Amino acid sequence: MKESGKASTTTLMESKSLEIKVASWLKKSNALWFTIYAALAAFCLYTCVYAFRKTFAAATFEGITYWGMGYKELLVIFQVMGYALSKFVGIKIISELQAKSRAAGILLMVSLAGISWFLFAIVPAPYNIIFLFTNGLPLGMVWGMIFGYLEGRRMTEALGAALSVSFIFSAGLCRSVGGFVMRDWGTAEIWMPFVVGCVFVIPLLIFLWLLDRLPPPTELDEQLRSKRIPMNSTERKNFMMTFLPGIILFVLVYTLLTTFREVRDNFSAEIWETLGYGGSPEKFTQTEIPISFAVLLIMGSIMLIKNNKLALMVNHLIIFAGMILIGLSTYLFEQQFISATWWMILIGLGLYMGYVPFNSIFFDRLIAAFQYAGTVGFIMYVSDSFGYLGSVGVILLKELGHYEISWLDFFISSGYFLSITGAVLILASMRYFHKKHLSWEESSDQFIANAS
Repeated sequence: MKESGKASTTTLMESKSLEIKVASWLKKSNALWFTIYAALAAFCLYTCVYAFRKTFAAATFEGITYWGMGYKELLVIFQVMGYALSKFVGIKIISELQAKSRAAGILLMVSLAGISWFLFAIVPAPYNIIFLFTNGLPLGMVWGMIFGYLEGRRMTEALGAALSVSFIFSAGLCRSVGGFVMRDWGTAEIWMPFVVGCVFVIPLLIFLWLLDRLPPPTELDEQLRSKRIPMNSTERKNFMMTFLPGIILFVLVYTLLTTFREVRDNFSAEIWETLGYGGSPEKFTQTEIPISFAVLLIMGSIMLIKNNKLALMVNHLIIFAGMILIGLSTYLFEQQFISATWWMILIGLGLYMGYVPFNSIFFDRLIAAFQYAGTVGFIMYVSDSFGYLGSVGVILLKELGHYEISWLDFFISSGYFLSITGAVLILASMRYFHKKHLSWEESSDQFIANAS
């Protein structure tokens, strides 16, 4: 017993020593190495987390229906409902969350999601559908907890881009792993999500430990990007009222993007099968890798723009370009100028050129441009809550009102609608924030003049 106690104490001391060494190195390291470390830790951690959410999309559950709806469609709806509710709850929780509670919060949320997959596998259908709701409910808060480590820093563009690109790459990777687990291991569709989650548990713990070693933003970070502090209910209300017209505009854009992304993510197996690529799980990853690199390059390059207002305007233009690319690539595909694979790559690139800024640098630059003391998590979760609520509505519309339309045809029609409507809305948002910032600068100058 004594030997066992000594071994345990020695292990604990070694772990503490390693923790101190890593923290010391991070504080002394230059911006480049710090950025590489933080970006890789966040990227890999969220990739592991994503395995607990989207892997089931690799299964089709073909031919199974309940209450006049497809079983998979019901699974998607229940998970998205949980995810949407999580975003509404997260408006309060994430905006008020203290830094010391992030790691424990992430572990708790992922554990609940993993238990839900186990219960989903052992409880007979259709009663197991409820566990998709309990899976989405905790996972909806993990992104905000992870981004809390990254926001408010000089290099937030690069860090945010790495985190956001992770859900492009991981969406393909997790579906591919799910497909291989079913094809090569003979795992049943019902057990596949839990098995894949188990595969990612150890890597998740490692990368969470690494990310949790990051020191808080420095004084220079706070000078360049404004201080990030928890927001109470009064501060959240004031923020909403200050920017309400602009918030409405970009929340509408984000809702369209989120809905389109959910269709592409959850029903890509059906879309690829209609396109003639059924039974090819590698397709999920092959299309997402070039998209990930392209988006990472585009988003990371905005870090070079020091002027926060200019960077905010550039973000609007990137989102606008993504909207145009979605419509243009869909038209080229329908006219048979490009192949199905290139279409999925280009439409994915356009989608994530719009979606990724909202999940990292758009809100960070918005807060910094107006020197507003607050957190990205709050406004991100306001947008997310409506985005996923819209996703549920669209899936129900398709299943209950247009069930005879294939997911491929529905995806094509949605792409044109997103391209046109989203482009108009994001230009309106750009005009609003440009005029709002001019007014803010005039007020600031007037305040300085009166004070002097």
